[in-house]
Amino acid sequence: APSLFHTPTVHCTTRTNSSTWFNDRYETAIRPLLTGAAHELSSDVVQWWLTLQGPTNGAQLQDIIQQLFTVLRAPSGDVWDPSHCRTCAVVGNSGRLMGSSHGLLIDAHDWVLRMNRGKIAGFELDAGTRTTHHFMYPESAVNLGPGVHLVLVPFKPLDLQWVTSAFSTGLLTRTYVRVKQFIRADRNKVLILSPAFLKYIHDKWTRHQGRYPSTGFTALLFALHTCQQVS
Repeated sequence: APSLFHTPTVHCTTRTNSSTWFNDRYETAIRPLLTGAAHELSSDVVQWWLTLQGPTNGAQLQDIIQQLFTVLRAPSGDVWDPSHCRTCAVVGNSGRLMGSSHGLLIDAHDWVLRMNRGKIAGFELDAGTRTTHHFMYPESAVNLGPGVHLVLVPFKPLDLQWVTSAFSTGLLTRTYVRVKQFIRADRNKVLILSPAFLKYIHDKWTRHQGRYPSTGFTALLFALHTCQQVS
């Protein structure tokens, strides 16, 4: 078991993936984040996305996105940095880590990705203590500590409106259930996943099993597109 007085090192390698199965699915050109650029979402992406959690009118979608980026900072650059060998740990919320003593190994990664309402307190030895990116949607939102990226997984335009409201007016308090009026997180570190990225996962990876990919699987694919080594 790892010693509490010794922090393990995660060594990064950048060898090319030789799996045909993987390479048939992985598209290097896909960018995970919504940027606010004009016409960044194609009509087929919008049509698919608008049906995920109930029919809605997409006529005001660009206005919703523009309003979002008046409250939150648009991403300033690509999250993929080929000059740095970034190691990332994607930590799920199941009980499979119980008794693993993997906490220090998880914390040794450059990025530690968690999701929804997964708890760390009381499970530090197995699940670690660090979080750099926390994936959520309005109905699973939690307050975050300093320096953590809130990564919104938007399943509908209302989710974009919620995150805008949660960092400004607090007027939106309900989607299909009651949601947090405000959220405590660093507004300068908020990242919004692109609906195009969700559709790519749905088309290429889950192959249309289910209506849309889970938050955990989405976090894994985000890691595969932003990190050189994923655990």
